[in-house]
Amino acid sequence: MSSSRGQWQSNMGFLLAAIGSAIGLGNVWRFSYMAHQYGGGAFLVPYIVALIVAGLPIILLEYGLGHQEKGSSPLSFRRIGPRYEWLGWWMPVVAMFGIMLYYSVIIGWCFNYLVYAITMAWGNDPQAFFFNDFLAISPSAAEIGGFRPQILMSTALCWFLCWLINFRDVRHGIEKASKIFMPSLLILTFILVGWTLTLDGAKEAIFSHYLSTDWSKINIFSADVASRINAREVWVAAFGQIFFTLSLGFGIMITYASYLPKQNNIGRNALITCIVNCCYSLIAGLTVFGVVGFMAKTQGLPFAEAIKGGPQLAFVIYPTAISLLPAYNHLFGILFFLILCIAGLTSGVSLIEAFTCSLTDKFNWPRKKVVTGVCGAGFMGSLIFTTNGGLYLLDIADHFITHYGLIVGGLLECLIIGWILKSATIRNHLNTSGSAIPLVWNFCVRYTTPVILLCLVYFSVTGDLQKNYGGYATPQLLMYGGGSLLLCGTVALAFTLYPWDKRKLQREHQPEEDDLLI
Repeated sequence: MSSSRGQWQSNMGFLLAAIGSAIGLGNVWRFSYMAHQYGGGAFLVPYIVALIVAGLPIILLEYGLGHQEKGSSPLSFRRIGPRYEWLGWWMPVVAMFGIMLYYSVIIGWCFNYLVYAITMAWGNDPQAFFFNDFLAISPSAAEIGGFRPQILMSTALCWFLCWLINFRDVRHGIEKASKIFMPSLLILTFILVGWTLTLDGAKEAIFSHYLSTDWSKINIFSADVASRINAREVWVAAFGQIFFTLSLGFGIMITYASYLPKQNNIGRNALITCIVNCCYSLIAGLTVFGVVGFMAKTQGLPFAEAIKGGPQLAFVIYPTAISLLPAYNHLFGILFFLILCIAGLTSGVSLIEAFTCSLTDKFNWPRKKVVTGVCGAGFMGSLIFTTNGGLYLLDIADHFITHYGLIVGGLLECLIIGWILKSATIRNHLNTSGSAIPLVWNFCVRYTTPVILLCLVYFSVTGDLQKNYGGYATPQLLMYGGGSLLLCGTVALAFTLYPWDKRKLQREHQPEEDDLLI
């Protein structure tokens, strides 16, 4: 590897960083609500199937591509062919300007609530506090309103911390931070789970709603047409969750794998990343269902009425439950929001790194200046989400980016690797690097995974054509949702058109003495 590129100091450092990228806010609130909505324990069946036939094949593809080409996604796809470089830029641009701009604001909310937990500033009505006092939300997406000072400041803090971690090379920045953040995250999560299990009503909710199974929800062969359609949606949702939770289609895993030494068991690393990420979702679900169960029993509410999805789970339901705890309310709240802050930051730095590495690979700019410029521009782009109408804009942008931007990128990625580069080429590289990838992986990359992703796009398109997402007006959806995709596409094209230094396109030899023995 060229001395200009960084390298992980240890395989454990790489794994912690990759797992940190995968484990994010969605592991806490998105997975748990989906499990409740889609049959409890029965949801694990399509979830695990999705992991095997889509998640693991794509993460192997991205690890293998980055490791073989020793470059970010633009450089890796450019080496496959000039016409494919745009896709290489599309992924990190979507990650940076499509997701990180609003993701940083949500992390900022977590910072705010970490402070609020000290005094339980949300009072007796956390819902009114979140929407009226904290967000001061506008009546509709048509009214952006002014900036919310406390959200703007916490968002600035998020970008500053990400800048601080990404400023140095991966060995001294992201790897060191991951070695502190990830063990802390796991320890705090286990403490919170143990504490939750002692709450009144927690175990009943876990066994009755989380671990119970409603097999009818996943039966795609049901005699009832409506049940079959609903079951199909459950399976599609499971595949979508796997795709998003593993940070696939962002260019992150390609970039992280490019910092690995020549001899490395990529297959084992991919398997560990998938298993740890999914197990964390399952464990975090115990806390979510336990806390909601406690709140429901204390307030005399049915569980289905108590649980909410998305940000409301973290910023309305949890504060409500924390206020009802018999003792140590403040400490419980601090632990929970500290977990969210750490999970958000580990994902945030990876989104920035994918784009930073892409720029340094192509333009050979100094890393520190690139990181400073990227974080500065990112903060400026985040400002619109810190306004009174920020929640609406965030919701629209997230829907379009995750349902179209990432899935289309993943679909094209599979087609290019599977049919142009040939999946056998990546598989041979993985096998010579110390892995043992079965032949069925080729079939998944070329056929199974693309078909599934194509179905996801089809169902998203048909659903949005039948009914406007979230009840938003069409102009707002086109402006904020379609505009986000158009912006990302334009930026990706601009970087693609800039010529390469031909020396950068040559595959560099990596000295054997730099290899990491694992």
